[in-house]
Amino acid sequence: MAQDGRRATPGLATGSFLGVPIATLDELTPGTVVIVGAPFDWGATHRPGARFGPAAIRAGDYLPADGRRPHLTAGVDPLVELPVVDVGDVPLPIGYVEASLEAIVEVVAEIAERGGVPVVLGGDHTITFAGATGVARAHGAGRVALVHFDAHADTGEDHYGQLHGHGTPMRRLIESGAVPGHRFVQIGLRGYWPPPETVAWMRQQQMRSWSMQACVEQGLGTVVDDAVAAAGAEDAAGVYVSVDIDVVDPGAAPGTGTPEPGGLQPRELLDTVRRLGRECHVIGADLVEVAPHYDQPMDLTARLANRLVLELLTGMAERRRHVAGRGPDPDRLRPPV
Repeated sequence: MAQDGRRATPGLATGSFLGVPIATLDELTPGTVVIVGAPFDWGATHRPGARFGPAAIRAGDYLPADGRRPHLTAGVDPLVELPVVDVGDVPLPIGYVEASLEAIVEVVAEIAERGGVPVVLGGDHTITFAGATGVARAHGAGRVALVHFDAHADTGEDHYGQLHGHGTPMRRLIESGAVPGHRFVQIGLRGYWPPPETVAWMRQQQMRSWSMQACVEQGLGTVVDDAVAAAGAEDAAGVYVSVDIDVVDPGAAPGTGTPEPGGLQPRELLDTVRRLGRECHVIGADLVEVAPHYDQPMDLTARLANRLVLELLTGMAERRRHVAGRGPDPDRLRPPV
């Protein structure tokens, strides 16, 4: 993606995700999964630094950057079969929230209108307003389902008196009509926010909000069943998956801006996002709130985020194989008999 040096955000990507081909928007073809970075953190309220998330997620790997990642047990290589390209980061004007969001909307909408599936690397959670809005522009306002993993509901009425911040994107999506409340499924909520009046508003919008307590008591599988059913309900065009890395317990993912103890374990989330890719028609996604400065010295959070993106893509590749009537690679690793 062309970068204007007067507007370029510090931390812009210099390489592609796992070595997949670098492309321009003009080169995109239908069916391609498109990695795009949104280095934005001027919506953060506690610890900034998520603007460096896209670069950290791209680098969170130990294998050669060769654009190939055959999944050991799934029997597919999602980077090849989907296929996947990287268009780099959206250059953003630092500190200008609404101008930055509109720049992200325009890029994501163009990707989706060209038949691509945008996967946005954040950035703080403010960018989900832009990502889901861009997808809704292409697929129809009100027709996009949104499955949202997070410790926090992000349905605040305002952000220190402003419309946009990382605590408000889901409310703004509902109010704009891009994603109606009854098409939301939230998973992993916990802690001490939002306040009761905001929870009451969420219920009025018919949002399905599953707390961590419900995930434990009823089982994560049951909760994901609800998400899958909601994603395909009525005339939904498809599902947008939004993963805030703070849905994971901070003992396993400390590199985030607003850590909340008591979250999902990495294995649970890896399996779940792959299941969503396999069982839902994913038309967009984002992974947000990776703040690598708090992730040292082991880069645990960035490495987990990298694999979460890869597991989602693996599920999507499994789905395409199933739709095409093809099975997995027979040489995949299977349990001993």
